[in-house]
Amino acid sequence: MEPSTQTTITYDIVAKLWNLCNVLKDDGVTYHQYVTELTYLLFLKMAKETGTEGQLPDGYRWDDLERRTAPERLEFYRHLLVHLGAHGSLMVRQIFANASSFVKKPATLSTLVAEIDKLDWYSARTEGLGDLYEGLLEKNASETKSGAGQYFTHRALIDSMVAVMQPTLDDVFQDPAAGTFGFGIAVAHYIRSHGDPDAWTEAQQRKFYRNTFYAMEHVQDTHRLALMNLMLHGLESDPAGAGVRYGDTLSPEGQALPRATLILTNPPFGTKKGGGLPTRTDFTFPTSNKQFAFLQHIYRALQPGGRAGVVLPDNVLFEGNVGRQIRADLMDKCNLHTILRLPTGIFYAQGVKTNVLFFTRGASEKGNTQEVWVYDLRANMPSFGKRTPLTRGHFADFEAAFGDDPWGRPASLARRVDTGETGRFRRFTRDWIADRGDSLDISWLKDESAGAGDALPEPAVLAEEALGELAAAIEDLRGILAELGEAGEEDEE
Repeated sequence: MEPSTQTTITYDIVAKLWNLCNVLKDDGVTYHQYVTELTYLLFLKMAKETGTEGQLPDGYRWDDLERRTAPERLEFYRHLLVHLGAHGSLMVRQIFANASSFVKKPATLSTLVAEIDKLDWYSARTEGLGDLYEGLLEKNASETKSGAGQYFTHRALIDSMVAVMQPTLDDVFQDPAAGTFGFGIAVAHYIRSHGDPDAWTEAQQRKFYRNTFYAMEHVQDTHRLALMNLMLHGLESDPAGAGVRYGDTLSPEGQALPRATLILTNPPFGTKKGGGLPTRTDFTFPTSNKQFAFLQHIYRALQPGGRAGVVLPDNVLFEGNVGRQIRADLMDKCNLHTILRLPTGIFYAQGVKTNVLFFTRGASEKGNTQEVWVYDLRANMPSFGKRTPLTRGHFADFEAAFGDDPWGRPASLARRVDTGETGRFRRFTRDWIADRGDSLDISWLKDESAGAGDALPEPAVLAEEALGELAAAIEDLRGILAELGEAGEEDEE
């Protein structure tokens, strides 16, 4: 199938923007700084192109930067960044908060300004500047050296998760680990494309733009990218309300996020820096493992009947002690109806194995999970990467097997088909899972491709996995010590 003209236009502009990274690289700017630097300049240019420069103070706009002579432009640009962090609209102040430039040479900035000005902005506006910016974020994440994969979830996976969760205008959406807000943008697109926004009442318009999307991001540079993404897609952000808040979900700041009817997220992997526990005091099971801490936040943050799709690494499915307790609590409070075992290599790091857990918060606190369906999209799948890109088509059979009920209610689960030991979709009862220690690491297909020419993981990945296993072992030992301590106290009585 030939790509559409608009898709080609976006691809060409994104490629030209990414080539500017070579200009920045020659000036000593690192991969992970590229898009942040371009975001500042693109914001100024896009504000001009969209006629929204009123949110910028006079004298600190694109034309003011462009008309400066090359020798003085860099000094003015640095001053502009600081000024916009304290002046202008609320969105402007958030995007430029604590902003500083990585550019060292005046000639570098002049080249960037000239090349950005030469882009086909008429075509870019026609297609949508939000899609253009999303393309730049995706390009950045696909470059393994950029380190951007940590906050970027593959668009094909996002779109598939959104499709089976079927967002509506009535939903209150939350992403507690927003990254660049890819899930939120996809949810907004789904709601718009499956309805008629022109027919929405004033109350529905207000609900959608001001009271639907809530998120939090802990890394300030990533938060800037999320805000830019939000703004270019016509959504609002208020630090105390809807939009992407800058903060740590695992601190008391996360408790301020409103309860949601839909949560889609890809929490960060690993343990909390320094091995400390989250500063939140409302978690039933304190743990330094960030995925387990985020999982507790997610199922606690769902309203009764609220649904979630969460990307989590394999260790969450099988770790013992506190991990087993959290999984049991999840299956009590929620109907964990579906697990999707994802292919390896889709998070731009060799050896990282992940899953999507789909669950619905119950009206009661006990016994909500009666059966769990597992779809294996990992065994005997291609090694995805630049040569074999992951596409939405790879999820088609999973979406068909999942069915049309985003809540996974018993009647819809009864219509699913267990494909047996040679198929990809199987059913497991809650009792069967309990008998195996509440482990959800369930596989049955023999992976004929396992170990066949696969590249070994990078040393950093191996080290991170080893640290995770050590942290889990320490958690187990703490639990044992606690139990021994309790036993000792009882013996003394």
